[in-house]
Amino acid sequence: QVQLVESGGGLVQAGGSLRLSCTASGLTFSRYFMGWFRQAPGKEREFVAAISWSGGRTYYADSVKGRSTISRDNAKNTVHLQMNSLKPEDTAVYYCAGANTYYAGRNRYEYDSWGQGIRVTVSS
Repeated sequence: QVQLVESGGGLVQAGGSLRLSCTASGLTFSRYFMGWFRQAPGKEREFVAAISWSGGRTYYADSVKGRSTISRDNAKNTVHLQMNSLKPEDTAVYYCAGANTYYAGRNRYEYDSWGQGIRVTVSS
């Protein structure tokens, strides 16, 4: 059974930092193109960042580019999202997602597996 579990969320003041982590099990992690999405109340789930199978290519939404870094450690079956200079607009539930084998982009429908989500709240 494929399982993605996020951790590292919580409450942080504007301008602060946090690092989200996602640990995968039940899959061949290195074959998964990994991404992070987020969803705020009343809004569509939106793309945040993605990383290729060996970490050689990374992609970011304009809203987080320059403030965030996605990385992965295939030996630990883990993908991370480091977020700095956090803004209240970053408040959302963040989801870890994976696409088996194929290249995945910004569209959430390109991803096969999803974590349960973890809340990030940025206070002003």
